[in-house]
Amino acid sequence: MIRLHDKGFFFGGDRGLSKAEGRRRTVSGRILAAHDRGGDGENLRIRFDSLISHDITYVGIIQTAKGSGLERFPVPYVMTNCHNSLCAVGGTINADDHAFGLSAARKYGGIFVPPSFAVIHQYAREELSGCGRMILGSDSHTRYGALGTMGVGEGGPEIVKQLLEATYDIAYPRTVLVWLTGAPRRGVGPQDVAIALCGATYKNSFVLNSVLEFAGPGVANLPMDFRIGIDVMTTETACLSSVWQTDGRVEEYYRVHGRSQDFKRLEPEAGAWYDACIEIDLSAVEPMIALPFHPSEAYTIRELKANLTDILRETEKSAEGKFKGKVKLDLLSKVKDGKLYVDQGVIAGCSGGMYDNIAEAAAILEGGDIGSGGFGLTVYPPSLPVAMELMASGVTQRLTAMGAVFKPCFCGPCFGAGDVPMNGGLSVRHCTRNFPNREGSKPADGQLSAVALMDARSIAATARNGGVLTGADEIDYDAPAPVERRYDRSAYDRRVYNGFGNPHPEEELKLGPNITEWPKIPALKENIVLELASVLRDPVTTTDELIPSGDTSSYRSNPLKLATFALSRRDPGYVGRAKDIAQKSEEARGEVYAKLGVEDAGNTAYASAIFANRPGDGSAREQAASCQRVLGGAANICYEYATKRYRSNCINWGMLPFNLDEGTAFPYEVGDCVYVPGIRKAVAEGAREVRAKVLSGGQVHEITLKLPELTQKEREIILTGCLMNWYSANRKKG
Repeated sequence: MIRLHDKGFFFGGDRGLSKAEGRRRTVSGRILAAHDRGGDGENLRIRFDSLISHDITYVGIIQTAKGSGLERFPVPYVMTNCHNSLCAVGGTINADDHAFGLSAARKYGGIFVPPSFAVIHQYAREELSGCGRMILGSDSHTRYGALGTMGVGEGGPEIVKQLLEATYDIAYPRTVLVWLTGAPRRGVGPQDVAIALCGATYKNSFVLNSVLEFAGPGVANLPMDFRIGIDVMTTETACLSSVWQTDGRVEEYYRVHGRSQDFKRLEPEAGAWYDACIEIDLSAVEPMIALPFHPSEAYTIRELKANLTDILRETEKSAEGKFKGKVKLDLLSKVKDGKLYVDQGVIAGCSGGMYDNIAEAAAILEGGDIGSGGFGLTVYPPSLPVAMELMASGVTQRLTAMGAVFKPCFCGPCFGAGDVPMNGGLSVRHCTRNFPNREGSKPADGQLSAVALMDARSIAATARNGGVLTGADEIDYDAPAPVERRYDRSAYDRRVYNGFGNPHPEEELKLGPNITEWPKIPALKENIVLELASVLRDPVTTTDELIPSGDTSSYRSNPLKLATFALSRRDPGYVGRAKDIAQKSEEARGEVYAKLGVEDAGNTAYASAIFANRPGDGSAREQAASCQRVLGGAANICYEYATKRYRSNCINWGMLPFNLDEGTAFPYEVGDCVYVPGIRKAVAEGAREVRAKVLSGGQVHEITLKLPELTQKEREIILTGCLMNWYSANRKKG
């Protein structure tokens, strides 16, 4: 099904080219070169064609940019309202933020998509994409590669940099060819291919921070919705971006969307250099399932059903370690007469809500129904144009008559703000993630439910079978005949505010009572003592664990209030400890300084830090870092950052991104203190490592901390305290 080749090669032969010349013959290499503003080929300085954010992130981004001197949006900046479009939690908070977003679009010349009109990534596909373009989004699933567009998902501060006409600075990424052959079987959908790809590449970091390029004869056998469904899930492999070769189907997509001029043919040239290759035989892919709690927990449905109790028992054991016995994942109780019973099905958003997925789900359910038992099926189209197309073709009517419920264009099920299952429930979803708590449960309060990812086709098969786990290849059905696709953008024309190029600087921002400015962030002092406020030994710590999504995100516009939720579902004592560290008396600090041999207390900062083995997998939300910062955090210590975007968020908020060499012991616990003398000088001079002392159990130990791969700008940001401070300092210089 999938084969990995971890060896570089020239596509079609080297033709006497160097690797640098070969890079420029890849699709991504040509796109990156066209967007590089002054890099040296190895270190890129990228300016994007357009930017996009949703209503969990855009308020903080605009407040940060405003505090840094923003006057107008220099490129199209779209603000969608698909994450907090429901106003059931937090009083007026969500609607206040939407009013703020519209006022910002008017003041600075932006584009505002009203609530329930489109999820962020579908709007970008429909209205922003173009072959050879680059789009930066403050959401990790910013992936438009199937349309020949390189999308990159980063934290809000990187959007701020683009709004202030600075660059996205990155070392030239590793490029991996994904070679597709064959054609999918009946009953196999894009999520099946995506789960198989995640299972093959995530845990071994095969494509970490790489660009994936999809090519090969198999591409021609995939409709556009199928390609898009695979592409958006590449985020879960931990790659940086993705792009596909383009063909007549892509050309037709742009023609249907009224943008024929945005198509051009893209494909690897002979002599293109790739650092590795992934071969996928589409004809060998089977219906898949990703069990809790990650898309890489991949099994074929056939394999799971054949080894049901053994596999579920292993999943339960994994959960015991993750939740430290506080709550119990009980999947085995859902097995009856050798069958796994599921409580809920959801087909949603930027990955599952595509027209083809929903139409084929309707075909699978044709002649049956969902039944009146405990199982329910909910469908969320990704945009009003797609919803209108589903209505016009009769798909919505047929699925509704079978018992499915259609809901607005909303990302809620993907991050725990919609269709939260019952306690102990198991939901199967065609959406992007199934991380712990991502479905909305709160283990710290004794609640736990679980999500398994599946394709819409197998979800429909499961629904037809009364909630019994069923692969779509087990159902005899007639796949829907291809239809002539339509795109009606009339709703956008009437309601989307497009003010790009026409700012109104005289207008005021509308500030609701929850929208507050960022607190003052201190510059880095000469020395620093870091007291460990949390020590996380899990293999990976997700951004959802660092700052939970769902109801807590209602406070994303209030930095101090949001910070009170930091690590609340993983380490509930963290916030109190971080506050105590920030408020520690001079006398108590002095005692620590004396034991560590600190000689210059006046030039020594005392701050909190977090240790985690591999933090930052998942969402691009910068709040995962900023919440630590406003609580007085100044560093993360880890063996490896799970994603570049989380490491960038830490740096942009002025936090020291320390690493440890793999194999270096870190036996220290909460309350232990790490003293790093001369840290300011080390950062300023680009030191790659620093010597530190650790106070633990009354004893002092020495340790080496790594500070690898900091650019000049990153060093300056850390020295000034955060990105806002850096812009303020440079504006004063100018």
